[in-house]
Amino acid sequence: MIANGLPAFRTTLIIATYNWMEALDALLETVRAQWEPPDEVIIADDGSRAETGDLIARRATAFPVPLRHVWHEDAGFRLGAIRNRAMAVAAGAYLIQLDGDQLLHPGFVRAHRKFARRGSYVQGSRAMLGEALTQRCLAAAALTAVLPSPFTRGVRNRVNGIYAPSLARLVRGPSGPLTRTRGAHMAFWRDDIVRVNGYDEDIQGWGREDSELAARLMNSGVRRRNLKFAAVAWHLHHRTRPHDTVARNHEVFERTVREGRVRCDHGISRYLRHGEPGGGKTTGAALKLD
Repeated sequence: MIANGLPAFRTTLIIATYNWMEALDALLETVRAQWEPPDEVIIADDGSRAETGDLIARRATAFPVPLRHVWHEDAGFRLGAIRNRAMAVAAGAYLIQLDGDQLLHPGFVRAHRKFARRGSYVQGSRAMLGEALTQRCLAAAALTAVLPSPFTRGVRNRVNGIYAPSLARLVRGPSGPLTRTRGAHMAFWRDDIVRVNGYDEDIQGWGREDSELAARLMNSGVRRRNLKFAAVAWHLHHRTRPHDTVARNHEVFERTVREGRVRCDHGISRYLRHGEPGGGKTTGAALKLD
């Protein structure tokens, strides 16, 4: 079915965040400005302080679509777990996943809806902003009026900032689960995520959680498609996390590839509703839905 020129399925935009309110607020402003908004937005909060919840509650009162907050206590880097919680309660059939340190072109969601195909997941890209340009964007009184372009001073890997949707169908790019896989900008069909049991919560700390999920999706028959020149996102400058857990997590990724694993043992199933395929009793910290 087609509605308003777009495929008729519900979309959920899932935004991960952790204690950077200014970036999250700016990102939400660019979500408000979308030409075709998602059907709902869920903030997957990896244990931020109360101020983040207050911001989301204020935004929700006048947001154009439902804006919800899914939170768990801060117990270190548990991004896979909070994304599982958000995906479990998502109403959309199609999940667009972002980190909360980005700004979006107004055609971002529309591009994802047009690009979505059954039997595939999507790896998106980002243009990187330098520190000075990041500060200018965050300080702008009217952010959507000063969004960067590929030619703005302070933009790195400028090709990822080009908005030319007619070129998107020509992009090929990597076909495997590891090369240039970034969970900061991906999209999935929710039932594919449920089938492979979402993110593997046995992966602890930063690194390889997204590649390992991609490997299980591909083992299940879901292919990778790369989206450029349409769903443009600009990544705000910040200090990077320590990478001391990558080697250990890479061993989990290699096991998944070697054994052809499709499902992980500890994933989204613990948060799914009773009666939903793959679901069971919710365990762990309570969901906070604002």
